[in-house]
Amino acid sequence: MKTITTFQHKKVLVLGLAKSGVSAALLLHKLGAFVTVNDYKPLNENPEAQHLLEQGITVICGSHPIELLDEGFEWIVKNPGIPYHNPIVSGAVDRGIPVLTEVELAYLISEAPFIGITGTNGKTTTTTLIHKMIQADERKAILAGNIGEVASEVVQTAEEDDHVVIELSSFQLLGIDQFRPRIAVITNLYDAHLDYHGTKEEYAKAKLNITKNQTEEDYFIVNADQQHLMELASSTKATIVPFSTVQSAESGACVKEGMVYFRDEAIISLQEIVLPGAHNLENILAAVSAVKLSGVSNEAIRQVLTTFEGVRHRTQFVREWNGRRFYNDSKATNTLATKSALNAFESPIVLLAGGLDRGNGFDDLIPYMSNVKALITFGETADKLEETARKAGVQIVVKTENMQQAVQSAYKHSSEGDVILLSPACASWDQYKTFEQRGDIFIEAVHTLK
Repeated sequence: MKTITTFQHKKVLVLGLAKSGVSAALLLHKLGAFVTVNDYKPLNENPEAQHLLEQGITVICGSHPIELLDEGFEWIVKNPGIPYHNPIVSGAVDRGIPVLTEVELAYLISEAPFIGITGTNGKTTTTTLIHKMIQADERKAILAGNIGEVASEVVQTAEEDDHVVIELSSFQLLGIDQFRPRIAVITNLYDAHLDYHGTKEEYAKAKLNITKNQTEEDYFIVNADQQHLMELASSTKATIVPFSTVQSAESGACVKEGMVYFRDEAIISLQEIVLPGAHNLENILAAVSAVKLSGVSNEAIRQVLTTFEGVRHRTQFVREWNGRRFYNDSKATNTLATKSALNAFESPIVLLAGGLDRGNGFDDLIPYMSNVKALITFGETADKLEETARKAGVQIVVKTENMQQAVQSAYKHSSEGDVILLSPACASWDQYKTFEQRGDIFIEAVHTLK
């Protein structure tokens, strides 16, 4: 861990807790800052805040009093989920107080270089692949960010020869100042999180922050199949490394003659790769680019790609039973992700979908539902999804109350050779706390089928 004096004897407000806020507060305290933590949850219901209080950190809980801005804070470190229209955050911006996220702190103290991955879809799979490939090469890789541990905590023990592999959301990337990954990856860019960012232009700008501090010595891996993304990326100072599933990418990764290539080197045949789906081929090309630039051997890459079947809750193979293959794609919380999942299979599909109603429709799924023989719905959006399925010509639509019922019904309406796919196209919060909980219940229900 680097010894920095940036925050020593400076007043810093940590806004919002959860794991990243606790880690940020403790790190800043260790760095000699005068830390105040402000969290909306009352103190008597807030064990994290109680722990910080025991460490001698000032804690204010139960509300976000705007008067905090009069306390002379020189920095604010906010939880990524707190929007910029929060009065304290917008007030700080108006006053010129820098607003950071915990990722910036992690970068400032890390001895190890960063490989940063962002994008609308595919971040988790790409990050996981990179991490596994580096480890397969018998080198140390630290998994951090949205998957793995809190970055500002795990980098405290990182060494120069390690690799910090970090998944980054647009929310996190809005709160950086000096953060500079040696290798940056953007998997793709579609419209998303507009309720947070306001416009697709602001969303794209947040994503492109991943490369804003890169120099000619760094690499920026970009999806060359998205022309608008390549145009946005052209402003970088880093060396652009393109990847493409449909065209030659001589300076990056592509598919030629049934093989994955990096530059002029054949890495692995497509037939050997066990991870299903065209969208995952994009993730594989991005990951191969990142690890080849890091000096990882082809043997390590092949070892991972011939064994890795998917990230938990992301087109994850669960089991084959009575001729049916079950896949858990609970992380598909929007139609874009569900399109990718539907596109990954040629077999007839029994689709399980539904969840929180955010006001959107589902008709953009229709062109991807030609293989869907039955739709099993649940949650607030059940009726909307049924309407879409009828338009798509799906003959069987069954409304269920919960995941256990949905799995039973899906099996009842399936045949040997079918894929039974949970890909909800919705957030989980109407019935389940997280998409992970929803996926775990699906997995359990699949394994208890009789």
